[in-house]
Amino acid sequence: MPSPAYKRVLLKLSGQALQPRQGLGIDFATLGAFCDEIVEAHDLGTELGLVVGGGNIYRGTQGVPEGPDRPTGDYIGMLATVINALAIQAMLENKGVMTRVMTAIEMRGVAEPYIRRRALRHLEKGRVVIFGAGTGNPFFTTDTAAALRANEMGAEILFKATKVDGVYDADPVKVPSATLYRELSYTEALSRNLRVMDATAISLCRENALPILVFNLTKPGSIIKALQGKPIGTLVKGD
Repeated sequence: MPSPAYKRVLLKLSGQALQPRQGLGIDFATLGAFCDEIVEAHDLGTELGLVVGGGNIYRGTQGVPEGPDRPTGDYIGMLATVINALAIQAMLENKGVMTRVMTAIEMRGVAEPYIRRRALRHLEKGRVVIFGAGTGNPFFTTDTAAALRANEMGAEILFKATKVDGVYDADPVKVPSATLYRELSYTEALSRNLRVMDATAISLCRENALPILVFNLTKPGSIIKALQGKPIGTLVKGD
């Protein structure tokens, strides 16, 4: 198998990618297939960090009209990401890959508190590091958490795994004729409001010249193809 094009990668996985077809929660068959690819990527020698969302369990904004205020809702959403992180950890370790879950909100009974130097050491030792609880602050998305951790870890690229083939000029579900972009600049992604990631995340990547690759996780082999530098999805870089 060809060598990977990247030594260290941060993979952002949406919580919705783990959601069953009906209802909320975790589809463990989908999770297992995803973890099989992570195992394969790990076996190539790539150092992997993961940031997972919590949208399959709770979104910070969803309960605001009826109950909790936005900060409280965001904290609930952060805890949902930890549930997903622990599920990924259990699945990966069942498959023989050593992991560490690190959280931005301390919960020492289930995970390590996030400390940058410790996270780097875990990566160097070949452990997959799963970052939970977002940034630990309300009003910031897990996209921003992924951009932040990727830059802190010195990742060479940020992978954003989605349910579509990349970034389009319109919603491909609603507009079948939508055009897929193969490459975009950070400025184009922001000015066209293409929703690659939220504006804070894209700006952080632009400031640090960190490329973003958006691709379809539901297609088998996508992570390996992305790691090998094969043409896949949409690459966002440069201005």
